[in-house]
Amino acid sequence: MLSSRPLISRSSLRILHIPRIAQRDNTRASFSTFTVRLQQNKTMAERPTGLKAISGIELLTFPTPNGVKASILLEELKEAYGKEYTMQAIDIRTNVQKEPWFTKLGPNGRIPVIVDHDQGGFAVQEGLAILSYLTRHYDPDHKFSFTDPFDISRAEQWMAWQHGGLGPMQGQANHFNRFAPERIPYGMQRYTGETERLVGILDNHLKDQDYLVGNKYSIADIASFGWVNGLRFAGVDIDRFPNLKAWAERILARPAVAKGLAVPFDMGLGNDQYLKKLEDDREFAEKEKALAEQIQAAKEKYGYKYASP
Repeated sequence: MLSSRPLISRSSLRILHIPRIAQRDNTRASFSTFTVRLQQNKTMAERPTGLKAISGIELLTFPTPNGVKASILLEELKEAYGKEYTMQAIDIRTNVQKEPWFTKLGPNGRIPVIVDHDQGGFAVQEGLAILSYLTRHYDPDHKFSFTDPFDISRAEQWMAWQHGGLGPMQGQANHFNRFAPERIPYGMQRYTGETERLVGILDNHLKDQDYLVGNKYSIADIASFGWVNGLRFAGVDIDRFPNLKAWAERILARPAVAKGLAVPFDMGLGNDQYLKKLEDDREFAEKEKALAEQIQAAKEKYGYKYASP
């Protein structure tokens, strides 16, 4: 059984006041009034009003765990094949993703969306579909995908698992632990606990292999990495899952991954950044300690016991 020590962090968030917005992005967590320190970023200076490229892939995104799926793979394709792409920052805090020009491309009104100008302006929404589309069309050597039909299926299974499980549950943990207008203990322990259960599945699967499918880094890994990279922020101590932590460190060491996480800017919510923030900012550390205690109290109130699967 997992220990209950407070999980709190040292992250280099960079601080900016994120204004209240009515809509939620793909993380299924409202950004309400959380403060992060962001550097002034030129990419966010102008509000997009439509597409700007006429050829190649155009990426419309924001650096959420779902958003970085597309940017990481595009950076990998750029490094592996020289495949350039155009990016527009979609500031979800301003609801630009709900405007008609955007929803014409991504009817769900959420990021990321890509547009393939070399295929008649074909648009793809949803991270899982984007990963599949890009490798199907632009990964001829299958450096990030597979040719064996069983491995193709295995990758699809892990991507579907993330899309229907880890992302939604961790997004709800973020919401109930940080952004809900009131702390609801049942929601806090329910979604933090379910995130831990799902993380345990990954950790167990990785005990005898370096990557999720075929012992090879692929889109199956990219799909879950953005979420795993933000586990501490969600109230889950990745140190309790050593196989998963080692996997995340292997992926984070890839230059293209570091670049992809910074598109259009680095949100600063990664596990290592969170720990550094704890070290550097006493006020932040005190608030995080209080939050960890609230999560633990919620677990005790409802008799939470870790189990996976």
